[in-house]
Amino acid sequence: MHLSPLCVSLRGSGKEVKRMSDDFGRPKDEVTAAELAAFHVAVWRETYRDLAPAEAYAQLDEARRLPQWQAALSDPAHQIRVLREEGGIIGLAHTAPGAGEIMTGFGEIRHLYLRPDRQGQGLGRKLLQEALAGLRAAGHRRAALAVVAGNAKARAFYRHCGGREDLAFTDPGPLWRSDNLRVVWDLT
Repeated sequence: MHLSPLCVSLRGSGKEVKRMSDDFGRPKDEVTAAELAAFHVAVWRETYRDLAPAEAYAQLDEARRLPQWQAALSDPAHQIRVLREEGGIIGLAHTAPGAGEIMTGFGEIRHLYLRPDRQGQGLGRKLLQEALAGLRAAGHRRAALAVVAGNAKARAFYRHCGGREDLAFTDPGPLWRSDNLRVVWDLT
């Protein structure tokens, strides 16, 4: 098995590919928005199969996610880390400055996904650590993410990795109104 992480950040007109860390594999070719959308939808559907309403589940497809990933790849404030193995992407972390009232003042982990068959091997923890390190390097003093309150497995993982739930809120969508919790880390 060969794992290859990739951190893509776009600066000006040139693309810059950076290592996540020397001990976590070697960078490969640039990830595409289509690859990110396909992986995101597949893992989201697995994760939220029993949590999201059927209408929301049915609406989420690659065509809906593709423009979001195109925008993220074109924004230099967004960092995208991908874990690959020979069959494709197995893990993803997407960070950016906090957006919206709930995330203002935080470096935000917008997406953190690992294929279910690769969980429990330390890869998710390493991916989270790399995301937090990237936010710290970008000058953020605090990091946060939103987790669906009913996602007990993710909540336990974040607690185990030092995250602290500090705020309950209702996320209005875009796919469904979900009861969420903000999980925070101190980066100082």
